[in-house]
Amino acid sequence: MPDHALKDVFDTADTAPDLTPPAMTPEPIGGPGAWRGPDMAASDAWIEHLSTHEIAEIDAAIRAHQANNLGMADIRPETFDLPTLGPRLKKMRDEVVNGRGFVLLRGFPVDRYSVTESAVGYLGLGSYIGGFRPSNAKGHLLGHVRDIGLNIKDPTTRYYQTNRGLEFHTDSVDIVGLLCLKTAKSGGASRIVSSVTLHDVIRERRPDLWRALFNAFPTDRRGEIPPGMKPWFDVPVFNWHDGHLTTMYVGQYIRSAQELFPEARRLTALETEAMDYLDALCNDPEFYLSMDFLPGDIQLLHNHQILHSRTDYEDWPELENRRHLLRLWLAPDNGRPLPPVFEPRYGPLTPGDRGGIFTESTKLTFSLSPT
Repeated sequence: MPDHALKDVFDTADTAPDLTPPAMTPEPIGGPGAWRGPDMAASDAWIEHLSTHEIAEIDAAIRAHQANNLGMADIRPETFDLPTLGPRLKKMRDEVVNGRGFVLLRGFPVDRYSVTESAVGYLGLGSYIGGFRPSNAKGHLLGHVRDIGLNIKDPTTRYYQTNRGLEFHTDSVDIVGLLCLKTAKSGGASRIVSSVTLHDVIRERRPDLWRALFNAFPTDRRGEIPPGMKPWFDVPVFNWHDGHLTTMYVGQYIRSAQELFPEARRLTALETEAMDYLDALCNDPEFYLSMDFLPGDIQLLHNHQILHSRTDYEDWPELENRRHLLRLWLAPDNGRPLPPVFEPRYGPLTPGDRGGIFTESTKLTFSLSPT
């Protein structure tokens, strides 16, 4: 990540809300990104499998990384050679960015890697998808999704640090990747839904609510506040920009902003109904795809067109067996143009160098600890 990234984000100050009427989609969108869950569940076209030869390439790249005494910050395609798998990963990235919006890569051999080796290999694969971005205020470029016993009622706690179910939402980066190291005793299924499909359905069924979702919604930062910024940011759920529908939505944090910040704009009854309607569609089996992770699965999601969630889970009593995912937030250099309203959350909007969480105390690091 360029050294100027933190400064550039700090230099982006909050401004008065833009009252210009939002641009709305002129017609239903459709296309490969407008899929429905049952259709995806009936197909395995979205599942990619690592071959024996590709796994051997990963093994060799990890050994080379160790032999050359490289750090995780040194990992990039030039230092993590994947002659066959690398070009294939670029094709997967293009499917995520320009196609259905997601892919599941199966067969990463976590069973014979240490956590450090898994992290190195995962970062190596991720470097072919995009630049690493911090997923929390601590600056973790390698994140951990694990229940560490925090209380979600604490306004600084994020749901991935608990075993609570996550409502459908997007993350503040172009692509999120999850590598499954360990599964829960029960529960913890991943669910995803196409925001393109939801947009088209709401546009047809409830055009009044569709229009409301193009308004800017105050969204809680959960205490991860860049200098000069409010503890919330304002962004529409649906954004029509440069021929793309781009979605940003974290309903739980929109609602908490209403509870915690009296200065934040109050939602209208129509906007609240629009959120409830969107949530209901997300949770309708007609639309979402559910997948149970296996150890070694890597899920890649395009946040601009996919909302994701997780069901509650029960974990194993033994610490070493507990559910554990490694997370990457990635900024591909072929990312779509984003609307200016994203700047208070994403910082600079340059593809390959945008998104992530930055505060004054953020120090970019690759952590091997979930805390």
